[in-house]
Amino acid sequence: MATGEKKSLNQPDETKKFEKGKAESVTIGGFKILRVTAEPGWQWSKHLKPVAGTKSCQGDHLLYMISGRLGIRMDDGKEQEFGPGDAGRVPPGHDGWTIGDKPAVWIEMPH
Repeated sequence: MATGEKKSLNQPDETKKFEKGKAESVTIGGFKILRVTAEPGWQWSKHLKPVAGTKSCQGDHLLYMISGRLGIRMDDGKEQEFGPGDAGRVPPGHDGWTIGDKPAVWIEMPH
């Protein structure tokens, strides 16, 4: 009989720190699950663009917001805001930033 697998993001397999944030991840059954924390003042174009070396974020994100607020601007100028309880997909070609004075925290499943 097959058994399930359980891990905690409070004891991540891996933690990647970046300026004004971090991404903690676990891998379960070959699937990676991340908890991303972006501190107030964080913005992809300011803090990760120099590392990525691309005009905008080329990640394809499937996310669920835990707390805080996250702003997204697509390369075509369209904007969206995500808050607690929101789930969505952000396709490649965007900038993102923390809105307000509280960290934005979300769960992400890369695909």
